[in-house]
Amino acid sequence: MNYNKIKVHIADDHKILIDGVIALLNTEDDIEVEGFSLTGRQVVNWSSKNTADVLVLDINMPEMDGIEVLKTFKKRNTTIKTIILSSLSDPKLVQEMIALGANGFVDKSRANEQIIDAIKVVHNGIQYISEDIKVKLLDLYASDAKEEDEPEYLHGDLTEREIAVLKLIAKEKSSSEIADQLNVSIKKVETYRSNLYKKLKVRNVVGLAMYAVRNKIV
Repeated sequence: MNYNKIKVHIADDHKILIDGVIALLNTEDDIEVEGFSLTGRQVVNWSSKNTADVLVLDINMPEMDGIEVLKTFKKRNTTIKTIILSSLSDPKLVQEMIALGANGFVDKSRANEQIIDAIKVVHNGIQYISEDIKVKLLDLYASDAKEEDEPEYLHGDLTEREIAVLKLIAKEKSSSEIADQLNVSIKKVETYRSNLYKKLKVRNVVGLAMYAVRNKIV
């Protein structure tokens, strides 16, 4: 069978962890490891000649940490699908990494069981956050909403089509799947998604899902 493999670059300051992830990814026929970096600076230098589809990035690294790497990507308009692989899964930190452009988050303790799925999901354009971290994020959003005492948005602020898109986003459908289901273009779906972010004042998929659950839309 002739198909394109998902090329993955790994960035972590522990070579032993890199070797473990490489051994795991080598068991998959459709994934190929395209090098590794041991420091944040190496990741940034690598990104200028990047040939990988997905970057697996640690937060704690010498020279530049993962947060600085993502900030540099943002500043330079560098677009790389990035999965954070870290033992630091504090929800506020996860929230910050997502806001900086990370596409996924996997706790190092769950890497063996989750990293392959995460790579495939993120490569397909869908955000990947493991269930245990999602629960922490939803709790954080709920407590933030209580603290701010924000009024609930009325569904009347959303069009019927926006609500339909919101339902499908909350069910973790990709933009292409939503486009197929609603018989519209992917560009149109991205417009609806952008409108939802603005109207609901959230920054990512977890925020949209939280709104949908809290308001019994799903």
